[in-house]
Amino acid sequence: MQTVQIREASAEDTQQILDIYNHYIQHTVITFDVDAYSFEQMSNKILLLQKDYPVLVAHKDDHIVGYAYASAWKTKTAYKHSAETTIYIHPEYHGKGIGLRLYNSLLTCLPLFEIVNAIACITIPNDSSIRLHEKLGFFKIGKFDKVGFKHAQWIDVEYWQKQV
Repeated sequence: MQTVQIREASAEDTQQILDIYNHYIQHTVITFDVDAYSFEQMSNKILLLQKDYPVLVAHKDDHIVGYAYASAWKTKTAYKHSAETTIYIHPEYHGKGIGLRLYNSLLTCLPLFEIVNAIACITIPNDSSIRLHEKLGFFKIGKFDKVGFKHAQWIDVEYWQKQV
C-alpha cells in the first residue's frame, strides 16, 4: 500500500473529486451548495480555478482521498493578493493527517501565485476544521450568524485568516 502523495489535480481526477464534493453537498452543511454537481460542472470549475490558482489532490493507491484549492476571495482587483482556501477530505480518510499535509502543500503554493493572505470560510460548528486551521496558524477574524440555511437548519460562518 502506497503512502499518500500530493500533486496538482488533472482532468483524470475529476470524477473522484466530484464524488467527494457531492458527498459533502448531500450529507453536510460544510458547503452551501445544495444541488449535486455534474461531471461537466466540476470539470469546468477545476479548469477555471487552475487558470489563476493551485488545485491539489492527495492520492493513495490511485484513489483521490482529498483535494484542496484556492480561489478568488473577492472579485475586485484590489483583493487579488488574497485567496479563499478550500479543502475536502474523503470521509473514510478523516483523522489520518491527510488534511494537514494537503493544506500545508496548498499554503506553500500560494506565494507562487502572488497570494499573501489565505482566508478560510468555516461553517460552525466544525471542531475538526477549527483545529486544523489553528494548527496551520490561521486566526479567527469574525463570525456571521445565520447566513446560510440548509438541511432545515440555520448555519453560522466564521472567517479565519493566515498571511503566507
